[in-house]
Amino acid sequence: MTDKMNMLNAINLALHDAMKDDDRVLVLGEDVGDEQGGGVIGATAGLTKQFGADRVKSTPISEQAIMGAAIGAAVAGYRPVAEIMLMNFTTVAMDMIVNHAAKLRYMSGGRPVCL
Repeated sequence: MTDKMNMLNAINLALHDAMKDDDRVLVLGEDVGDEQGGGVIGATAGLTKQFGADRVKSTPISEQAIMGAAIGAAVAGYRPVAEIMLMNFTTVAMDMIVNHAAKLRYMSGGRPVCL
C-alpha cells in the first residue's frame, strides 16, 4: 500500500529532507518561521524547531529583498530557498531575478563571484 500525501506535505517533506542532507540549505521569506505559522499555508511548519532560526529566516515584506538576499546567499555558497508568498508577487522581484541572478554568471565572466 502506498502512503498518500498532499502537495503541501510533499513540499514540507522535501524542504526537511534537503535541510537535513545539506547544512547549506536555508529558507527565507515572509512569515516562514514557526513563530509566524510556518508560511502562509504552512509549507515551512516545523522547520524552525528542527533546524533553528539561523536556517529558517522570516523576512520583512519585501520580495525584492528576499530575492536579493537569496542571490547573495547563493553567491556565498549557500543553497537558499526563497519563499515568495504568492506567484503574482514574484513580478515585484523581477529586477533581482532578471537583472541580477540571471546575468551574474555573464557579468563575472564565469568566474566565482565570491571566495
